[in-house]
Amino acid sequence: MVAACAKVGPDFVPPKAAVEDTWLVSDDPRIVSSAPEDPAWWRKFNDPKLADLVKIAQQQNPNVQIAGVRVLQSRAQLAATIGNLYPQKQQLFGDLTYHRLSNGGSSTGFQHDVAKRLSLLSSNNSFWLTEVGVTASWEVDLWGKFRRAIEASDANLMASISNYDEALVSLTAQVASTYVNVRTYQERLRIARENVKSQQQTLNLTVVRFRNGEVSETDTQQAKAQYAQTRSQIPQLEIGLRQNLHALAALLGRPPSNLDDLLGPGGRIPAAPAQVAIGIPADLLRRRPDIRAAEQQAAAQSATIGATQAELYPAFSLSGTFGFLSTDVGNSKLSDVFDWKSRVASFGPAVVWNVFNYGQITNQVRAQDAVFQQAILTYQNTVLGAQQEVEDGIASFLGAQDTVVLLSEAVAAARRSVELATAQYRAGATSYTTVLTAQQTLLAQQDQLAVTQGSVAQGLISLYRALGGGWEVREGQDFVPTEIKEVMAKRTNWGGLLQEGPSGKDAAASPVPVPAF
Repeated sequence: MVAACAKVGPDFVPPKAAVEDTWLVSDDPRIVSSAPEDPAWWRKFNDPKLADLVKIAQQQNPNVQIAGVRVLQSRAQLAATIGNLYPQKQQLFGDLTYHRLSNGGSSTGFQHDVAKRLSLLSSNNSFWLTEVGVTASWEVDLWGKFRRAIEASDANLMASISNYDEALVSLTAQVASTYVNVRTYQERLRIARENVKSQQQTLNLTVVRFRNGEVSETDTQQAKAQYAQTRSQIPQLEIGLRQNLHALAALLGRPPSNLDDLLGPGGRIPAAPAQVAIGIPADLLRRRPDIRAAEQQAAAQSATIGATQAELYPAFSLSGTFGFLSTDVGNSKLSDVFDWKSRVASFGPAVVWNVFNYGQITNQVRAQDAVFQQAILTYQNTVLGAQQEVEDGIASFLGAQDTVVLLSEAVAAARRSVELATAQYRAGATSYTTVLTAQQTLLAQQDQLAVTQGSVAQGLISLYRALGGGWEVREGQDFVPTEIKEVMAKRTNWGGLLQEGPSGKDAAASPVPVPAF
């Protein structure tokens, strides 16, 4: 009978969103429209250190673990909601009460009425009364109120899984970005120290020439100033390096500590591949977890409209009580409470209909519909924002690559200029100003090249982050680490809810779980 009941309210239909057919730079040979073959995009950098860091972070990062526990929370809330399909009230009761009735007073209540009748029979205003039994009531889900609530909870569970995936995507991008920053700072430090050594040699040359009377003291002082200025950049770069190392440690779920065991003594800036496969814009609807989460949140709100609208219709319920009651009035004894003749029972249907609610329920339905429309607009806005992020990532990646080519040429020319200027100054064919200018230019170009090389990697990371890839690696794994589940199981009886079920895209087709008792 319940299965044949209607469900009021709208049935959810995935909202439409504006999606382009192709990316703006689809004609660039470095951007391939085929779908990425490997969801673990960080492997494209061919950097084992980076791969190890991502693996550790995904296992130990607190934010990811919090998102995993929220999946368990949503699972428990879904099981609790499913329980409403069964008799909503199931209680065992028992009591032993002493009654002293007033001749001039009045009271209400079932037990008092029983006590008053007994008092009249016995002409005794004081006695004991005991009863035990069971009572239950079941509101039939005639209009789908409870089933719509289950739909909402199920959608919220799916949204929590998508939010977990989003946490993985965000974490992976943060780890990769911070790692690139670390390698970039290390490269900039190497360049600065290399220039310090070169400028030390030039300073020594100016001192020798000044002592020999070949140049004025001006050359020596200019060389000292340039040498000190270059050295002053090193502490600032070391600060930036340490701060990024601290950030990386936090992402790994560690306090600020020495990461030499994971990073090694040094390394190159991760190099991006020549071509990148990014798929087509429509793939974002399936791949980006935040888009899937927004869709599920809209589905949950759609079901909430139906659950609220069901309050407009009559609620039919069945209720019953069975028990035993006895007193010490007359020939009765309290010990007779379990005799069959002491049984009491009541059973019957009931109906409640909020007829005169002065528009309260109707306006609640309207309010829920407005929230649903907001969820649709949020979904559509999320799709638009995702496309913008991808286009920005593509522009950043390609633009940084073009800049690296030009800066590499500039560095080569600046290095040659320093060599020529130094040789000419040594031979007395040019002033020290030429050497100074060449050294300053070389240091600036080398530093900018290192920064831009890091920007190429950062552009690719932001592109993959915008594409929403990387969460697929968790399929088949637990949302919550075993050690955390063991702690939770010792603290609370979770039944079977700590056991991992289907996840990811297969979870949407999984059957609704039964409540855990």
